[in-house]
Amino acid sequence: ILVGAFITGALAALIMMLIVRRTTLKTDAALGIVLSVFFAVGVVLLSWVQDQGGAASAGLASFLFGQAAAILRSDLWIMGGVGLVALALVLALWKEFKLVSFDADFARAQGFPVTLLEATLTVMVALAIVVGLQLVGVVLMVALLIAPAAAARQWATTLGPMVALSAAIGAASGASGALVSATTRGLATGPVVVLIATAAVVISLLIAPQRGLLWQALAARRARARISDGRVLTTLQGLAAAHHDASYPAERGMLETALGARAPTARIAALERRGLIHPVTHPPETTPHWELTEAGHAEAASLSGKPAPAQDEGTR
Repeated sequence: ILVGAFITGALAALIMMLIVRRTTLKTDAALGIVLSVFFAVGVVLLSWVQDQGGAASAGLASFLFGQAAAILRSDLWIMGGVGLVALALVLALWKEFKLVSFDADFARAQGFPVTLLEATLTVMVALAIVVGLQLVGVVLMVALLIAPAAAARQWATTLGPMVALSAAIGAASGASGALVSATTRGLATGPVVVLIATAAVVISLLIAPQRGLLWQALAARRARARISDGRVLTTLQGLAAAHHDASYPAERGMLETALGARAPTARIAALERRGLIHPVTHPPETTPHWELTEAGHAEAASLSGKPAPAQDEGTR
């Protein structure tokens, strides 16, 4: 069964490669077509074999959804051997694989055997799927192929660290899933492994530096704060320049009129804490007033490109 699975998987991958090369379809579209067609054919054949009865049909359904409890010691040796062969190929052909993956046309122009390299990658993917069939099944194996790489992509910026981190996430997901399944009654290993890998993807999407959603939300909030601070500072600078007084105090109403919106109280407080503005009294008015400090003038000048107005004692 495993030999047939490898041959079928390699055939499906080669067909996908031909579709991408011979048609205008992209890789994701070709992958969807091949996966759906071959999975449908597999389900039809499975139903037919089970309808025939006999010992040959026993255990076939486990290849769809996995059955880690049925794995033998010999199966583990095979999985380990295949994994070592795949690792050796990746290390030996790392430069070639990287070039073909990112720019096949350039690799072909440089004289690399692109077709052979792509076929080697295809065979390696088929081997990985066959190795994982008994653990998680063909349905969940698709998720296990994608999830570790998707999680690693959020943390790594180059291919090398991404591949290493992806392998670590995949190994950790497998070990954790097996441990949880072994210590908790009624939990199948395959789905638990995939759920842990999926959780790694979700966590990475949320908190990964630079790319994480929470990180991006925090960066956007900081950017809005910087823009708001800059508007307050340049508005105070403009009011001071209009009155020819570097220490001209502006009250909230003036700020709101100049800004065209409500003066952001939180940002004014933040600017006070940073020492860029400070509150002043302006008798006989009782409303709060603010003026730029020396550091505030320097910051406003760097934002607007305009020098601070000269001090005019007559206006005070």
